Amino acid sequence: MYSSFLAPVLPILITQLGISNFQAGMLDFARKIPSLLNPIFGIIADKIDAKYFMIIGIIIITVSMSLLGTVPDFITLFILVFIAGIGTSIFHVPGPVIIKKVAPQKLGLGMSFYMLGGEFARTLGPLLILGAVSLWGFEGTYRVMPLGLAVAAVLFFRFRKISVHKKIDPKDRKKANYRKYLGFFAIISGIVIFRSGMHSALTLYLPTYLTAKGNSLWIAGISLAILQFAGAAGTFTIGMLSDKFGRKNILLILASLNPILMFAFIFSTGFMIFPILIASGFILFGSNPIIMALVQERDTENLSFLNGTYMTISFVGSSIMVLTVGFLSDIFGLDTTYLVTAFLSIAAIPFVLMLKK
Repeated sequence: MYSSFLAPVLPILITQLGISNFQAGMLDFARKIPSLLNPIFGIIADKIDAKYFMIIGIIIITVSMSLLGTVPDFITLFILVFIAGIGTSIFHVPGPVIIKKVAPQKLGLGMSFYMLGGEFARTLGPLLILGAVSLWGFEGTYRVMPLGLAVAAVLFFRFRKISVHKKIDPKDRKKANYRKYLGFFAIISGIVIFRSGMHSALTLYLPTYLTAKGNSLWIAGISLAILQFAGAAGTFTIGMLSDKFGRKNILLILASLNPILMFAFIFSTGFMIFPILIASGFILFGSNPIIMALVQERDTENLSFLNGTYMTISFVGSSIMVLTVGFLSDIFGLDTTYLVTAFLSIAAIPFVLMLKK
């Protein structure tokens, strides 16, 4: 919930601090810089019981994102978002590995549950932060901090008796051959990069895009919440479908529908944007548990490392695209930039076709 605070209040930050769309993209980039350390976090998680990483991550994200309304300038805002990114990284690296341990036979379903929580939280996040702004003003956003800290405390007591780490005798530990996964991750990189432009446009920049067209901040925030809620439904449903009909088959269908829905959203007006956003969220976010399951299905005992590698690819690829979207929107406007992202999403289809069944 707290990691989704940035996009809905971005129009306020742009007005108060006088930042450009490119600088707004730099904020999302700052949040993703720590992902470069994900493989290192993954190596640590493979060697120790890193379940408490998730709790530490929640605390860091909660404190930093609750202070958005108190920042005096862009530099301070950049640093605050960067710190939140550190919390995001150390939270997400051990998560899918824990799911793999408790749901090895239904990995697609397990990832769907895991990502359903994330997408549902991103649905509630915009409503929480905009509600706080309405009640206490933008400067009073720090008042939402106790909720996240309470959740961290509950998880601490729940995790104490849960063992998620399998101890391996050093004599039995095999040296992992990571080279054999280079081709796989190259394909995943292509899929991630070319869908990230559309993802950035419909998440980070959606409130800015809609308010620029004359909609209120609340309409923009509700639209983002609708998109995320549909995404939650997509991650839950499509992960299960991939268990039954094959990950590559479902991923190909999603990659083909993404550009169609993006074009439909661009040329829609009035009430029609809402059903299109529902369909877009369902399809766009639905590929996440499939890719996550593909990574976890690699035959290795170093799953945290591979998961960290995927997350680095995901965050770096999306960072490049979010900066590109911000740069293009400053020059050509968001309308033209949205069209560019729709065309770019088509390029993800050939990479899906390269995947082995």
